[in-house]
Amino acid sequence: MEIEILEELLEREANLSEDFSPELSLRIHRSLSWLKRGRKQAEDADAAFIFYWVAFNALYGSQSHDDGEYDNERRQFRNFFDKISSLDSENTIYNELWKRFSDSVRVLMQNKYVFQPFWNYVNGVPGYADWELSFDRARELGNRAMANEDTTQILCIIFDRLYVLRNQVFHGAATWQSSVNRAQIEDARRILAFLVPLFVDLMMRNHHVCWGSPGYAVLNL
Repeated sequence: MEIEILEELLEREANLSEDFSPELSLRIHRSLSWLKRGRKQAEDADAAFIFYWVAFNALYGSQSHDDGEYDNERRQFRNFFDKISSLDSENTIYNELWKRFSDSVRVLMQNKYVFQPFWNYVNGVPGYADWELSFDRARELGNRAMANEDTTQILCIIFDRLYVLRNQVFHGAATWQSSVNRAQIEDARRILAFLVPLFVDLMMRNHHVCWGSPGYAVLNL
């Protein structure tokens, strides 16, 4: 299924790229290139997760910014998900998440090891002694979002957790093919392999929408 979707997106890019703005064309081209690479890592969930995350990053990133600006990253997530959700007229994202990934999403929401306030508490950051209350509130928020078919909120919660996992991997705080976080890596790979091509599809179908300038644009100097 994933291979068929990706092949279809690659064919549409080749046939429709002239209809895209230069900014959107660059986003799509970059994202598809990393999706193709991620697809080749079917037996290596860690590598696939990294490639799929970069493919996602190519779609929403709007400026060159410090990798550590967590709050800024979350704002960019929400802005992107607001736009994507508003264009998903058939509610495909929610329906597919509920049908294919509801168990994985619940596991993510119940996993304190991909909840940043927990790590802030462990690392002695002031103001996080009540992280468990925040954790419970976040789970309740996620359950309400699923019940209310609030796609934007669901995506924000999913990617809030995946971003913590991303930081653990990208910053060397995880071991390749470690058994410690194997379940969340596998779930993350599957979720991204499904969602990122769907985001690409929605952006292609709505190429008239302004998606903003990507970070580190190609310069002809």
